Amino acid sequence: MCENFGIMHQPATAPASDLAARDLRVIWHPCTQMKDHEDLPPVALRAGRGVWLEDVSGRRYLDAVSSWWVNLFGHANPRINEAVSAQLERLEHVIFAGFTHEPAVRLGERLVALAPPGLTRCFFADNGSAAVEVALKMSFHYWRNAGRPEKTRFVTLSGSYHGETLGALAVGNVDLYKALYRPLLMDVITVPSPDAYLREPGESWQECAARAGAHLERVLAERGDEIAAVILEPLVQCAAGMRMHHPSYLAQVRAACTRHGVHLIADEIAVGFGRTGTMFACEQAGISPDLMCVSKGLTGGYLPLSAVLAGERIYAAFYDDYVKLNAFLHSHSYTGNPLACAAANATLDIFESERILERNRETAQYLGRRARALESLAHVAEVRQTGMIVAAEVVRDRSTREPFPWTERRGRRIHRHALEHGVLLRPIGDVVYFMPPYVIDRAQIDLMVDVAAAGIERATCD
Repeated sequence: MCENFGIMHQPATAPASDLAARDLRVIWHPCTQMKDHEDLPPVALRAGRGVWLEDVSGRRYLDAVSSWWVNLFGHANPRINEAVSAQLERLEHVIFAGFTHEPAVRLGERLVALAPPGLTRCFFADNGSAAVEVALKMSFHYWRNAGRPEKTRFVTLSGSYHGETLGALAVGNVDLYKALYRPLLMDVITVPSPDAYLREPGESWQECAARAGAHLERVLAERGDEIAAVILEPLVQCAAGMRMHHPSYLAQVRAACTRHGVHLIADEIAVGFGRTGTMFACEQAGISPDLMCVSKGLTGGYLPLSAVLAGERIYAAFYDDYVKLNAFLHSHSYTGNPLACAAANATLDIFESERILERNRETAQYLGRRARALESLAHVAEVRQTGMIVAAEVVRDRSTREPFPWTERRGRRIHRHALEHGVLLRPIGDVVYFMPPYVIDRAQIDLMVDVAAAGIERATCD
């Protein structure tokens, strides 16, 4: 029964089929071909607790993807609940231009203290894409204020993803999202990813990274005078299929950007707050970016909030008399929302008081050990891991790594099988990945991996 998993029962107001039908009459869901719901209706939920979600019929689903990578400490976490509830009684929101409040100031202080050295200023936004937009504009605007208006171009990696607003989409490189809108987007410079899955025979992760880093070095040497910034996802390119690279690449990029006078923007939106094993992925290379974007896990999966962290040099380029028109006039109505900041502060409290990073290392070891069993499956070419992120590459032929035709949608078959067996998996194409809340236990990991294994075998048997 659901009580065994700590989910509080609530009276259902409508059967699942009724709520799904009502949904499909009025709702347009994200990242979805709505026609797919003709044979697989949206799951109508009424509650969540810990790693579990419960639908209106009482059926449970283990949230193996942290509800799109945002949930860190489980659904309905008591400490975050209490913090948001207490803040609700004091101040729900206020304009953040000309006003401030304790939750935002405290959060800014804590983020600056946690961030890589040199990131001393915190600019709040609403979500990950908005943070990327802010970082791109800050870099572009900085060079104009610094008397270098020719530095307008951005460098991105193949397979990168930074969001779906127009600026963020422009610096991404996943055609599924970008191709249709290309006429609306600024032109960017794309360099090869250090993706270790694409390494040459006999090549190590580090050698693959060095080869990609050398290519970037050449581009910056030739075109640095026109380039404002390089933007990348440190260690894991998530939307590309959890493609991973060696930390040494980050050190190469940092050094190259410094040599050629180019900003480095680290998009830590999905990989920050412990996902890769350290608080921020950049720590594993010992580097500090010029701008760092964070979101997703920032509020523990509760409320929309993001931040861009910048250093004093960039901040100072905007600090001037008003009549100089150098100010950064970007804004969001809900900038610095007190409820979201309260949730974020509670999230950081949990990190501080419960030794989360140390505990995650143990959890990640077990998750990796269990997930490596998937390598024995006939159609799994690789199982890879970075911290609390594990991915299995499902292919047609593992010896050649030939993929299944994308039109066959094998990943969707795995998703459907998992739902039928009480696990929320959402493969990226044919890449099955696990990115669970940090509160997952070993029995739940066993369930998650076993369901995925059966789903892969079922989806690839013909």
